[in-house]
Amino acid sequence: MKTNRSYGWSLMISMGLVFAAQGQDSVANNMLLYQRSVGGWPKHINEVKIDYTKVLTSAEKAGVADDLYRNDATIDNNATTKEIRYLAKAYKQTGNKAYLDAAEKGIRYLLTMQYANGGFPQFFPDTSLYRNEITYNDNAMINALNVLWDVAHKTNGLDVVNASLIQSSEKAVEKAIDCILNTQVKVNGRLTAWCAQYNKNTLQPAKARAFELISLSGMETVGIVEFLLKVQNPSPSIKNAINSAVAWLQASRIDGYRYVDVKDASLPKGYDRVLSPDSSSTVWARFYDIATNKPFFCGRDGIKKDKVADIEYERRTGYAWYGTWPKELLEKKYPSWKKKHNLE
Repeated sequence: MKTNRSYGWSLMISMGLVFAAQGQDSVANNMLLYQRSVGGWPKHINEVKIDYTKVLTSAEKAGVADDLYRNDATIDNNATTKEIRYLAKAYKQTGNKAYLDAAEKGIRYLLTMQYANGGFPQFFPDTSLYRNEITYNDNAMINALNVLWDVAHKTNGLDVVNASLIQSSEKAVEKAIDCILNTQVKVNGRLTAWCAQYNKNTLQPAKARAFELISLSGMETVGIVEFLLKVQNPSPSIKNAINSAVAWLQASRIDGYRYVDVKDASLPKGYDRVLSPDSSSTVWARFYDIATNKPFFCGRDGIKKDKVADIEYERRTGYAWYGTWPKELLEKKYPSWKKKHNLE
């Protein structure tokens, strides 16, 4: 899935910058059309992912324009953050001020959506259902923070934005780090990992969709730790949070298995997704029970299962239940961080 997403992003860049020499970028122009009045972008329209490389007819452009005030702006699935980054790059390539203005409006959207406690909801201003929860799920909040970090530090192409956004971005990052530290789950008095989402008022772990129950997350914890590693002068609290989370990841590894697709012509997609023995491989589960630290799986019925094979086919093959997310963190990034801060 990551490979396909990466390819799609590369294709978007190559197609969009064809017109750079003319001061125009076709992908960026489409992004301008889809930006909502609040400054953010939707992730899809009528459950269909937006294709910014598509050449829109006049009628389609008019239809998109009619959606200007729709209540669907979000940071889920890289929405808003990817557009901000692309538009800033397109501005550098073309000098088209409209692209920079849209990127800055997107950054202001991120600053506006942040809660006073430092957390970020998945959607804004739509606060229905689980959309108002502080959302680490799929790295939503971390993606937003990485944008604001780059604004504050003038890095990764965001050095072009208005200097007035720097201080507010710095403050937003500081508040968010406090939120991160305040939401790390303690079990029997010891810090462990993070849940994918939290109640915005109590900062307690919360469920989202029926199959996304309260848990410790083997995926989202990695993105959070990697963000904390960027802090240049980490406080004792940040160091403790990082070390504790890494210790939890080490304790939660599942050695001797890999998560693979297996061909099966009798199934709807022509394959099944299974946990298969492999002495050379290590995986982590997406969700761990907070009390027992045992992996669990859940279909649309909302009932915990001990094995991924016990949930319905659609969810079994439609969600990342196992992965190798912590591998690079544990093998490279964390050891490098320890050495940098003389913690070996």
